[in-house]
Amino acid sequence: MDVQTSVFDAAFWITSASIGGLIMLSAFFSGSETALTAASRGKLRAATDKGSRGAQRALDITEDSERLIGSVLLGNNLVNILATSLATALFTRAFGESGVALATLVMTFLVLIFAEVLPKTYAITNPETAAARVAGPIGWVVRIFAPIVSAVRLVVRGVLRVFGVKIDPDSHILAVREEIAGALQLGHSEGVVEKEDRDRILGALDLAERTVEEIMLHRSGIEMIDADMPPQDILQQCLQSNHTRLPVFRDEPENIIGVIHAKDLLRSMYGLLEKAESASSALDGFEVTNVAMKPYFVPDTTSLDDQMRNFLRRHTHFALVVDEYGALQGLITLEDILEEIVGEITDEHDPDADHAVQMGEDGHYWIEGAMTIRDLNRATDWSLPDDEANTVAGLVIHEAQMIPVPGQVFSFHGFRFEVVERENNRLTRLKIRPLSVDLDRVS
Repeated sequence: MDVQTSVFDAAFWITSASIGGLIMLSAFFSGSETALTAASRGKLRAATDKGSRGAQRALDITEDSERLIGSVLLGNNLVNILATSLATALFTRAFGESGVALATLVMTFLVLIFAEVLPKTYAITNPETAAARVAGPIGWVVRIFAPIVSAVRLVVRGVLRVFGVKIDPDSHILAVREEIAGALQLGHSEGVVEKEDRDRILGALDLAERTVEEIMLHRSGIEMIDADMPPQDILQQCLQSNHTRLPVFRDEPENIIGVIHAKDLLRSMYGLLEKAESASSALDGFEVTNVAMKPYFVPDTTSLDDQMRNFLRRHTHFALVVDEYGALQGLITLEDILEEIVGEITDEHDPDADHAVQMGEDGHYWIEGAMTIRDLNRATDWSLPDDEANTVAGLVIHEAQMIPVPGQVFSFHGFRFEVVERENNRLTRLKIRPLSVDLDRVS
């Protein structure tokens, strides 16, 4: 009886209470780490805009995630080690040498359940709310441990540098796009995000990464007006054209001297007809260069994001694309850029109003060779690479290392490509199907 009294004395109960308090501190550190790292900065920013001071503090301390994690881990390890040491001393005093093993088992159970799994499960259920609540105390912990954490960071970075690993403090900023793209892909695969919504958002995110060269209309497809044509022929060409803006050249197509807008052309000719005594001679003095606007040239390396801003700033929708030598490469419009976000825009005058991708009964997809790989991927949800070529025909030529003839078949990137039509050196029509498609089952 005296032995039990000597074991379960005041020191025993004080030590037990200290261990319980340390486990609670460990639970606080574990839950705080999970909440602050799992919380969405976007949701925290929204809560801050609504006046949440806790969310603002959470945003502030998560700016430097390395310092935050270092401080929380330092505090968590300190209380865990101290609690384990006290428990070992307590159990050794009560049970002798077997107390070490018993203390290990008991502390493992207590720390695992009450200091790790339970607080982290609670924090992960609503990380933004939990982060706002713990941001204040954790902020003080970060300040108190700042000198120690700074020293630890130097040691860690030195060790990582030995192994060739470099730490980028702005890496979380650069990863925002990938995080959004990954969330959209995951949401689409789970049926939460519609394909059209995913494509629009991803298209907007990609504008800064893509250049006008990738989506421009190639110079071979540009409809132009010869400045030396008779006015009646110019009028007839504009009326028959599906475009409202047409480049004007003189002598050779490379020499673009202006851009004519159909409305300006008709307005000018109508004014001459009103003033003239006879309709037959009304347009004799018409000069298209007097009506044409000054051409707007842009480099082919301009990003789509910059070009859209330039269009909006200059209040124009039409630009001619040139290479580094000043040679004409194609043209781009504001509509072309918008189509990268919202998809194909067509109207009653658009000859391409029908969908460019047509699926045959045999499982093949019939497409135009000039269709861009990105548009094909968007229409079919494929992932053909567009690093080496912009169009499907360009991809086939790049992979084949030749200009194929109709009837030739190629297999690469998990797809079967068959050349159907060719005009001169251009592949105008192709048939494509994934190699994984069982044609017998489809038919």
